[in-house]
Amino acid sequence: MSLVTDEIRAAASEMYVGDAICQEKSKFLLTEVGLPNGLLPLKDIEECGYVKETGFVWLKQKKKCEHKFEKIGKPVQYAAEVTAVVEPNRIRKLTGVKAKELLMWLTINEIYVDDPPTGKIHFKTTSGISRSFPEDAFQIEEVQPPPKEKASAPAPVPAAVEVNEV
Repeated sequence: MSLVTDEIRAAASEMYVGDAICQEKSKFLLTEVGLPNGLLPLKDIEECGYVKETGFVWLKQKKKCEHKFEKIGKPVQYAAEVTAVVEPNRIRKLTGVKAKELLMWLTINEIYVDDPPTGKIHFKTTSGISRSFPEDAFQIEEVQPPPKEKASAPAPVPAAVEVNEV
C-alpha cells in the first residue's frame, strides 16, 4: 500500500511527473538540505513531491532498482516508492531504502551529515546499526556544458569596386 495518499498530494507544495524533472528536483532538494546530490540514484521516476510544511518527500519509480556506490563498494536497493522527511542536513523516517551489509539487506531509516561539516555522512538502520562514509562517495559531479565559443565578428565585406567601361 502506498504511503502517499490523495490528502498528501493535495497538501504538496511541489509535485512533478516525469523522470527528467523529478531527477532534477530530487538532486536540487538534496543539495538544498545540505546532503550529497547522489543519495537517491533512482531510475524511471514517475512522480515526486514535497510538502514544505512537514518536510515530507516522496519519489515513485516504475519498479524497484539496485545501485552500487562504487567508491564504497556498497549495493543499495530502492523500492518503487521512497518516502522521507527532510530537514537541514538530515533525512528522517526514510522508507524504501535498503543497504547490503555482509549477507543481509538492512532497512535504512535515517541519513545525516555533521554540522559543522566533517566530510562524513552517517546512515542508521531500523536494527540499530549505523555506518559512516565519506560524503563525496555519494556526490554526483554535475556535467557542465562546454562553454560556447564567442561569436566572432562577421568577416568584413570588401567595399564595392567601381567598374569603368573602356
